[in-house]
Amino acid sequence: MIEKVDVIIIGSGTAGLSALREVRRETDSLLLINHGSWGTTCAAVGCMPSKALIEAANAFHARHRFDDFGIEGARELHAAIPAVLDRVRRLRDGFVKGPESIRDDLGERAIAGRARILGPDRVSIDGREIAADSIIIATGSSPVVPDDWQSFGDRILTTDTLFEQTTLPARMAVVGLGAIGAEMAQALSRLGLDVTGFSTSKTLAGLSDPEVAAAFHRLFSKEVACHLGSPAMLTDTGNGILVESDDGSFVADAVLAAIGRRPNIDGLGLESLGVELDDDGMPPVDPTTMRIADLPVYLAGDANGDLAILHEAADEGHIAGRNAVGGRVDRYCRRTQLGITFTSPGVARAGTRWADLEAHDVVIGSVDFSRQGRARLGERNAGLMHIYADKKTGCLRGTEMCVPAAEHMVHLLALAIEHKMTAQDVLSMPFYHPVLEEGLRSALRQIARQLPGKGGSDLSNCPDVGFEALD
Repeated sequence: MIEKVDVIIIGSGTAGLSALREVRRETDSLLLINHGSWGTTCAAVGCMPSKALIEAANAFHARHRFDDFGIEGARELHAAIPAVLDRVRRLRDGFVKGPESIRDDLGERAIAGRARILGPDRVSIDGREIAADSIIIATGSSPVVPDDWQSFGDRILTTDTLFEQTTLPARMAVVGLGAIGAEMAQALSRLGLDVTGFSTSKTLAGLSDPEVAAAFHRLFSKEVACHLGSPAMLTDTGNGILVESDDGSFVADAVLAAIGRRPNIDGLGLESLGVELDDDGMPPVDPTTMRIADLPVYLAGDANGDLAILHEAADEGHIAGRNAVGGRVDRYCRRTQLGITFTSPGVARAGTRWADLEAHDVVIGSVDFSRQGRARLGERNAGLMHIYADKKTGCLRGTEMCVPAAEHMVHLLALAIEHKMTAQDVLSMPFYHPVLEEGLRSALRQIARQLPGKGGSDLSNCPDVGFEALD
């Protein structure tokens, strides 16, 4: 007799655990099947260990500003790379305890093994066939490493292996300078390694605004040599790995591959669902329901290859979990898109990218942080912010920036975009002095001046109190 449960969740990463939380609100008839580590990508090999490394790198790099503050003796400092990496792992191990504990919490309802889908209502796990009313697929992703790089063995690192190293070689090449590659290249350089970056893209960290991209490139390349716009080729010289592109070359002891992540869908059996798969083997997924076609099967998180960011994976798991047990399939509005790269200065964007806007439909508020007061006090006065607003309504449409504290200012703007606020609406909030957000205000005021009849006072007129003698 075939076993039967209400819901099967495949994968215990961020999306899977988010789905589990919603499913458990409605039923205990569930199974969580996971192959490999029970920790999330973010906690184990992604956002948390990478930020631990970045914080150490930034702390060490601060010595370059000590003289400007009148602090002497910085030349005596050195970075003990093994100790830095040991701290990263200790912090990482603490962060993964929560996700890993779910296995003990679920007991027999948590199964370690590789699942294969047999149809829209059936899964096989190590020869054990289980039926379900709904299936949630949240199998995550894995770093992309080209086949012809495999011969270099452990000299090719990914973020899945970087933080397991007990030390690092003197010369590192980083191939791929999107968010992860840019973060790691700068951090490794700040820790004292000789680092060179390569990317097929002509811009860094996913920036699409040419002026912001150029500003960031000028700042970033002061610390990391960059070769952009063409693929990197690797050759073993016997004295290292020669990394070459049309723009330049570098001999490295090891290469960090940061060229993206691939959904873990191979061998999963998606072809058994009876829906058309695209050239990448991906079925059609509705991003507002996470449903595959009209089946009781949901594909969430990195596994669907859409938005491989933790908060998006958590939202997708939430949507999939609620729809898997809700008795009906509801459509959920997705949040304003938000992306942050934790470099210095920080790179961030929210809402619609510059590349996806029609230039004649928007006005731009721009601020150069090299002259911003609070940034000058902290010797971090560098970078550029652009804010895009609708030319007719003044509603904020998007932003791209490379500025100090970008991770905080972009959240303010994402909230404003989400609630369809105008530049004048945001200007009505208080701005303390001196703060970095005063730079944000400068950009908003520039927008307001470009909108006929919209400029003027940041303050609103007081409404009538309702008594003729007082009004």
